[in-house]
Amino acid sequence: MKSEILPTIIKMRDTGVLRMNKWKNFKAALCLGIAMSMAVVSTVSANVTGPSAGPGLETGQNPGQGQQTQQSQTGSSSLSRLPALSGTVTTSQGNGTTGTAGINPSQGTASGSLETPVVASQGAVLYDALNNRFLFEQNADTRFYPASITKLMTALLVLERSSLDDTVTFSENAVTNLEAGAVTLKIKAGDKFSVKDCMYALLLKSANEVANGLAEHVAGSVSGFADLMNQKAASLGCTNTHFVNPNGLNDSNHYTTARDMALIAKAAFENQTLSQIASTVSYDFPATASVPTVRKLTMGHKMVNPANGEYYQGIVGGKTGYTSLAGNTLVTCAERDGKRLIAVVLKSKQTHYTDTKALLDYGFAYLAAEQNPAGGQQSGQQTGPGGTAPSSPAGGPGANARDANKWIQNGQIWQFVKADGTYARNESMMINNEIYHFNNDSQMVTGWNQIDGIWYFFRNSGGLAKTRWVETNGMWYYVDDNGSLFTGGTTPDGFLVDENGVWVQ
Repeated sequence: MKSEILPTIIKMRDTGVLRMNKWKNFKAALCLGIAMSMAVVSTVSANVTGPSAGPGLETGQNPGQGQQTQQSQTGSSSLSRLPALSGTVTTSQGNGTTGTAGINPSQGTASGSLETPVVASQGAVLYDALNNRFLFEQNADTRFYPASITKLMTALLVLERSSLDDTVTFSENAVTNLEAGAVTLKIKAGDKFSVKDCMYALLLKSANEVANGLAEHVAGSVSGFADLMNQKAASLGCTNTHFVNPNGLNDSNHYTTARDMALIAKAAFENQTLSQIASTVSYDFPATASVPTVRKLTMGHKMVNPANGEYYQGIVGGKTGYTSLAGNTLVTCAERDGKRLIAVVLKSKQTHYTDTKALLDYGFAYLAAEQNPAGGQQSGQQTGPGGTAPSSPAGGPGANARDANKWIQNGQIWQFVKADGTYARNESMMINNEIYHFNNDSQMVTGWNQIDGIWYFFRNSGGLAKTRWVETNGMWYYVDDNGSLFTGGTTPDGFLVDENGVWVQ
């Protein structure tokens, strides 16, 4: 194997002798080198995590603003650059701030005649939970404040680590560690409730002191519980999520993305107890000495209540959220005909229900067309570069493209036809604000690829991955804000990687 195609093999000294300081480093380098040189990363998780929940925000920044961190000065910044672009294209699909239908081209098979939904919320995804694919993305990897949809993670952890019959005793800190205007049930220090009662208060009323009490019950402290939340998020594949509290109240270091939230929601709604609670319309919360009457809690998510005009047929459950900084946030899970979809919208200005309905309607129509494509153009259909090829299926990155500048799918292979009728080949292109690379066979690449001496990682959707950790053959690697493999230094989120790019544990 030629050393020039293995950036992770330790460089030759001037004498030509291979430097091997540690067998572990050589083994790590060789494993990644083989994987990269074959352009196959069979062990890379579909949604990868890193040694932390993801790069931290810079001081003074808010989630969703300036989330691309600067590369550490101790790293190989001289080798960090974006791939040279041969062109920038905006198809009729949009410019990346509008939604992208069927983001995973390797899985897109439905009719290309479906219109991509128009979503006003700043961040949104539609997730096919059974097939682990995203059917729609809009700023899917941008960090936002989640607000109370955080409580889905809280609920999941509590159910995994305690019994519904356990008793939660509320501390002074639990009932007072809240911001002004936070939703509460006016629980007092010393009040005791079952975990079951608290779970309904958490998911129906969205009571913030209840989240604190549950966190202390499970982990002994809010901060300890936040650590568990971050560990769980990483285990679910979240790469841009960090929690500091169990309720979602504003904190500059408490953030998530639409993509990550969909992964959390998938796990949450796979828990039958959580799904049952999150789909309950009302619940009688027991009286206390301070509030001597039984209180009827009603579900805040309007799509769950059959008596509400927003009710959605097939609803599994959901969670609302709102703070002044987060805006409206909403997570919704629905299932029809054995097909389960999860819609996540973030940073909405009161369009969260309209956006969610549009996403779910689109998703179920998409899946129906995929199952029975007779009513539309089937995937894989294509003509030559100069012909009148149909638009790519809704599952492709070029969904709804027309005439020039269009995606073409051939089986599992994606290609791009440029304005002059030729296929993109041996080049990198910016298409709808995403960078893609095409090899000598005009095929869109995925996984690790070397371009002009630098290694880059391209997601399953084909888009260039940036500021994230990638697991390959049991080892962790970091790609920086240019998408370049980071080597020989400390990553922006504070982890040391060796000269081969391997995280030093």
